[in-house]
Amino acid sequence: MYRRSAAAAVLLAAALTLTACSSDGDGKASADAGKPKPPASSPVPDAADASTAPTTAASPDAKPTGPVLPDAKLTPKTGSFKPNEKQYLSGRVPEKMDPAAVLQTGQETCQRVERTAKRDKDAAAAAIISGDVTGAKDAIELLCPEQKPVLAVAEKGFGDTPRTTPAPGTYRALTQSTTCTWEAKGKDGAVLASGPETPPKAGDRITATVPSGTTEFRSTGCYAWVPA
Repeated sequence: MYRRSAAAAVLLAAALTLTACSSDGDGKASADAGKPKPPASSPVPDAADASTAPTTAASPDAKPTGPVLPDAKLTPKTGSFKPNEKQYLSGRVPEKMDPAAVLQTGQETCQRVERTAKRDKDAAAAAIISGDVTGAKDAIELLCPEQKPVLAVAEKGFGDTPRTTPAPGTYRALTQSTTCTWEAKGKDGAVLASGPETPPKAGDRITATVPSGTTEFRSTGCYAWVPA
């Protein structure tokens, strides 16, 4: 009986010793095992992409102030750019930026204009005039020329910011805001015309007639104007 007890004690002591050694040796592994891990389907980042991808999206209408990639090096990692895409990228890609990332910003500009124009062409033109959509001119002319009619309207318009010496004529607001107001002033600061004459209701078409001799046209809440 004594021998069995002694043997059991020896075996227990050995087991405890082995357990302690295992805990010390695998302490880091045990701690790591307790940490949450990403799903097996999570993609592994490409080291090359991580080193070359821009940290922020390039503005579609921004021209780099530093060195840019020469046209001969405007190539994607796979495939090739179309001639119009290369033309859009020319002089627009900083040396260490992926040309495809810059192209994507132009394509996204086209997509925004296209989606808006599909619902409301006036709204698309107004977004360009107001600057809500940037870089539209180059993007439309080179990447989505089917939107040139929207750009043509936008290029004739102007926004709520004060406009000096506007061409006389009638303009319409590209909005149905009930808070839209406007006034045209002469050289001496006198108000030559203003409107609307009555507070507009939702859905009303708002127009402004700019008389000859106007030196400043100012509006609030009208968003954007184009010739009527």
